[in-house]
Amino acid sequence: MIYSEYDVQGDLDQGRKLARKIRASEASLVVAVGLKAALAAKLEIVDIPIVYMMILDPSKHNLTAPNMTGTLLEIPAERQFKLLRAFLPDLRRMGLLSNSGNQAKLKDTIAQAAAQSFQLQAYAVESDKEVPQQLRSLLASTDALLLVPDSTVLTNESIGFILETALAKRVPVIGFSPEFTRLGALLSLSVSYGEVGRETGQLAKRILDGDRKLPAKPIPIERLKITVNLKTARFLGIEFPKDVNHLIDETY
Repeated sequence: MIYSEYDVQGDLDQGRKLARKIRASEASLVVAVGLKAALAAKLEIVDIPIVYMMILDPSKHNLTAPNMTGTLLEIPAERQFKLLRAFLPDLRRMGLLSNSGNQAKLKDTIAQAAAQSFQLQAYAVESDKEVPQQLRSLLASTDALLLVPDSTVLTNESIGFILETALAKRVPVIGFSPEFTRLGALLSLSVSYGEVGRETGQLAKRILDGDRKLPAKPIPIERLKITVNLKTARFLGIEFPKDVNHLIDETY
């Protein structure tokens, strides 16, 4: 197999120039890494299969076309809450902090939580200045804090404060990165970049081998990374069921 690598340098116009160059070549497939590359490929390439990767929430950016598919960087909510139910069978009430502009998007997340018998409440913040007040309200009325990607809520300054405040109130935090677990979150469910690359490669190979029926929706990553902070678990008096031990990839 022969492949060529092109760097869009974070510039959409540059990406479109490169995409036109690829379109004029004899390429059999295009792998677009990142949002700018995927958007450029979609705008310029219509007759070559495109597989994208490393993009958060691809549906938000309308990355749909008959010749386009890809892999998900996030964990589908249904699977996330099934795993949380397995790890924390007695947990019922959870809360999350989110920018007020994301509240509508969270409807599916809340519905999926309810399907696993969780009561999930979203606390809206307009700016990072509102985080302390809303965090106090959340911790007073829920049994766990669920972190979600949100640049308003999670900043370099706020992450430590959120984790320390939650632990002081003996409320477990559930993260989406091993780094949160290392810093004190009870556990995190995440997708490793290595697995994204591996499964994107498998999808690309399948297409190159002749499967021209591209998946209509991006494919979720099968192998997840689950990390647990045992010190936090002991501090909170939490014991995980023995039948989930084999799912844990790393402990702190």
